[in-house]
Amino acid sequence: MAYYNRARRFFAFIMGDQKQKNLSASFKLENFSSTSKLASNEVCVSIDGKDGQSDDYNPFENRNVEHPNSTVGALIHLLKSSLGTGILAMPVAFKNAGLLGGSIGTLFVGFLCTYCVHMLVSASHEICRRAKIPSLGLAETCGAAFEYGPKSLRRFSTAVRISVDISMVITYFMITSVYVVFMSDSLRQLVEHWLPETTYSTRLYMVMIMVPLMLSSQVRELKHLVPYSFLANIFMVTSFAISLYYLFLDIPDPSSRPLFSSIGHLPLFFSTVIFAMEGIGVVMPVENSMKKPQHFLGCPGVLNGAMSIVVLLYAVIGFFGYLKFGDETQGTITLNFPVDEIPAQILKLLIVLSVFFTYNLQMYVALDIIWKKVDNRIVGSVKRNVTQVITRCLFVAGTVGIAAAVPNLEHIIGLVGSICLSIIGVLLPAVIETVVYWEYSFGCMRWKLIKNAFLAILAIFALISGAMESISALF
Repeated sequence: MAYYNRARRFFAFIMGDQKQKNLSASFKLENFSSTSKLASNEVCVSIDGKDGQSDDYNPFENRNVEHPNSTVGALIHLLKSSLGTGILAMPVAFKNAGLLGGSIGTLFVGFLCTYCVHMLVSASHEICRRAKIPSLGLAETCGAAFEYGPKSLRRFSTAVRISVDISMVITYFMITSVYVVFMSDSLRQLVEHWLPETTYSTRLYMVMIMVPLMLSSQVRELKHLVPYSFLANIFMVTSFAISLYYLFLDIPDPSSRPLFSSIGHLPLFFSTVIFAMEGIGVVMPVENSMKKPQHFLGCPGVLNGAMSIVVLLYAVIGFFGYLKFGDETQGTITLNFPVDEIPAQILKLLIVLSVFFTYNLQMYVALDIIWKKVDNRIVGSVKRNVTQVITRCLFVAGTVGIAAAVPNLEHIIGLVGSICLSIIGVLLPAVIETVVYWEYSFGCMRWKLIKNAFLAILAIFALISGAMESISALF
């Protein structure tokens, strides 16, 4: 009987190890999605190190990426995800904070966004080590954190994962709709200046750009979007150079502008900057697709390098834009530039091209979530390809339809963006880190718990203030 029991335990050990190998193999990067099953009876958690860290499993060494992205490609993607049309609103953000207040506030928000992304990625790595999974997406990380957190919270894992997916789809769907409005308005202004007799409506321009957007949207791999991001960055940086040319002409005395604004305007400043700078939705796909993901965090690292450049550009455009135009600063700085001058026309055209090439990167996040919901239900490669083409075309048509139906879409985006990005960009990382380390250690004097509580309060403040400002602008 003793030999029989030993043999049975040995056989169970071998079968358990084989199950673990099969599970790890099934979680390849190209298959990760919000539908991945992370039930406790399917994933074996191994905790060997201090604070719950597992030292015998390295997620980076077990990733199998079909189209890996280089470190430079990841840097370009992160730059493009954060360098969007929101930077054109930085001068009006400084208008609500003052020259010195805006500069300090931009540095603070930049550090906040970078740190929250670092928290989320580090938590994802920790969960991967514990569960012996190569990689997880944003929604999977949030769901798995609750799955392996305190027992009283585990029943919320599925709801959290679905909520994050829905928030991401809504946010990026609305952002790409705003891109359609921005491109259409800019093209209309240029055409009406060049051809004064042309009086087409903005909706007609939306329909005109819908076809090239549908063609551009058929690029499916993040690696193949690197040229798009590279061109968008070149166009945007050139636009910045032309903008600085106008901003540096006849610079007023800085003493003519207030250093600080009233406290009542700070919520609008904070909401504008965090909405413009936050690009957390692209972070996890970029990090998961890297050939050397160990270069993403750390110093200097891809994340720190990209966000340093972003914060510097945001601060420069905001500072000198407000210094140049003062109280006359408009919602988009390009509206302050004379349309009858050649450099300003080139500036507007380059920004349109930059937004066009950014559109595909922004829609990647929402489409990846949507496609993973229907991919497994389609049999046959031909049907799968046709369905994906149709899905991408319908997404583009939907953004154009929303843009055409809602004339003041910018205010609605301000409302949706303030709510979603305050939750996803700041509140969610704080909650996830707290849940991941709840049963372990929060550090000396529980500083992680205190810090995360502060971040949660700050996120709720940004959510409420941003929503109030957007609603007041709508009515």
